[in-house]
Amino acid sequence: MPLDASSMTDRGDAKRFGRSTLAFSGGVVALVALVVVAVSSGRYPLSMSRIAAGLLHGFSHDRAGTTAESVLWQIRLPRIALACLVGAGLSAAGAAFQHLFRNPLVAPDTLGVSSGAALGAVAAIYAGAGAALAGAAAFGGGLATVALVIALASRIPAQDRLLTLVLIGVVVASLMGAAVSLMKVVADPYNQLPAITFWLMGSFAAAAWDQVAAAGIAIVLALFVLAALAWRIDLLALPDDEARSLGVHASRLRAVVVAAATVATATSVAVCGIIGWVGLVVPHMARMVAGPGFSRMLPVAALFGAIFMLAIDTLARTATPAELPPGVLTAFIGTPVFVALLARRSA
Repeated sequence: MPLDASSMTDRGDAKRFGRSTLAFSGGVVALVALVVVAVSSGRYPLSMSRIAAGLLHGFSHDRAGTTAESVLWQIRLPRIALACLVGAGLSAAGAAFQHLFRNPLVAPDTLGVSSGAALGAVAAIYAGAGAALAGAAAFGGGLATVALVIALASRIPAQDRLLTLVLIGVVVASLMGAAVSLMKVVADPYNQLPAITFWLMGSFAAAAWDQVAAAGIAIVLALFVLAALAWRIDLLALPDDEARSLGVHASRLRAVVVAAATVATATSVAVCGIIGWVGLVVPHMARMVAGPGFSRMLPVAALFGAIFMLAIDTLARTATPAELPPGVLTAFIGTPVFVALLARRSA
């Protein structure tokens, strides 16, 4: 008996749901295993017995007891938590932007948030501000840049609003990049320039619990907004009039999606500097597993992003005696992975 189109669609949806559920479950197991490896690895190795004792002692007493407990609670755990938060935030933001603009080459920094955040942080470093103020300036610079891009795009009459928004974002990001280059030229080559260069390459070396708390609130809130609107965001693939007939105001929803994704990206850049490729490559991995539906892809993308970022950071601090910038590693690893994903998708 031949199958009709609806039954075939239902079977396809059930298959993708089962595959995404299996991938998410396997990802959780992989993340837990990777956390164990990350906690135990480094210049000061920690055995499983020391980790267990340090966790028990830290939850019940002072976390700064022995050297092993200090390394565990003050260095390893906040760094691991921050890497996972940043990876999840950038990946979710990338998935949201790619679905919103219907373009698989869109990344979280398409609207200039990373370039604006870089300019804010570089300006703060140039002015002699500390790390906390530099992070706040980066967050504010990222949000201000996206607001500028949206304001400029809204004043330009165009049939394709999304394309105009992307083009304005590219232009403004280029302008911000030029301003960053100018400040590097005039910066003090012995004090300011090394700090600027180090920040631009990205790092989790200065991770602390206050950063984890601040970043966690912003990124988790952004992820919650995207998850709560996931089924509506799926409808953005339809023309605006069809989406409106289903009860979705497309322009307002796009504004909310852009705001949530921008907050996640700006927060990530503010706490660790610029780390590229995560928001571009990981959503493709999630899409291959969970399918194009945003509601299924979002949790998989966030989980895969946390795994990818934690793996990169663990490799960055253990591969060589000198710690490597994770932003450099993501470029070296992300490029061939992205090419391989495109080749497999085209095959």
